[in-house]
Amino acid sequence: MDNSGKEKEAVALMTEAEKKVKSSQSFFGSLFGGSSKMEDACDLYGRAANMFKMAKNWSAAGNAFSQAALLHLQMQSKHDAATNFIDAGNAFKKSDPQEAINCLNRAIEIYTDMGRFTIAAKHHVTIAEVYETELVDIDKAIAHYEQAADYYKGEESTSSANKCLLKVATYAAQLEQYPKAIEIYEQVATHAMDSTLLKYSAKDYFFKAALCHFCVDMLNAKLALQKYEEMFPAFSDSRECKLVKKLLDAFEEQNVDAYTDAVKEYDTISRLDQWLTTMLLRIKKTIQEDESDLR
Repeated sequence: MDNSGKEKEAVALMTEAEKKVKSSQSFFGSLFGGSSKMEDACDLYGRAANMFKMAKNWSAAGNAFSQAALLHLQMQSKHDAATNFIDAGNAFKKSDPQEAINCLNRAIEIYTDMGRFTIAAKHHVTIAEVYETELVDIDKAIAHYEQAADYYKGEESTSSANKCLLKVATYAAQLEQYPKAIEIYEQVATHAMDSTLLKYSAKDYFFKAALCHFCVDMLNAKLALQKYEEMFPAFSDSRECKLVKKLLDAFEEQNVDAYTDAVKEYDTISRLDQWLTTMLLRIKKTIQEDESDLR
């Protein structure tokens, strides 16, 4: 489908919007219906943005939405400004991730100023995802997930907050920030443990916390495991808890083969994901290093 017609139409709408803005700012224009001209200009920018979207010109669409947002701010229409900044952010996501983040941040400022923390949290998650996938800046992704979790907690949305915190824990462990990851896994597991719906997932979080302890120190892992079994007796019967115990035994015996066999056996029933594989390999490496130290 030929999109050049849509682009031309969009450009014409942008030009018309700019004329409206200029005439509203002139002395006579401001005397005679300046604000209605500004409203017309906002409408024209919005229509132009949608035309650009249809033509798949994402940068131009983002720019048109941004112009509309700035005009709404001038007219003190905060909610409309925020909505347009979000639309701009979504358009820029497809062409300019950094500009998408800038627009989403502008929207977040407006929403927090209005006390709309749940919406602000949601957009912090979007920014975190852009940092994760497009810009691959994990530290910044972590910061936005943490901010989102804070806002969700403040609004009593514990499960949304925990979802964000689990992302933080996953990355913290990968970056070898084990104490941070352990604290989150234990906190989320304790919350899950007390919920009829989430009880089943508690064992996974205790399992991940135990592996993080293991990456720091074997004795730590042993003590943590005992603590988790006392806190949540159902954990003792789980395959995850049994695996950690087998790994601890293999570690104490410095037996790499027993360690590998235990992991393989677990993997035949519950497939290991990338995160678990990474953690288990890190622990295995410490056995091999200890072995070579003894030789």
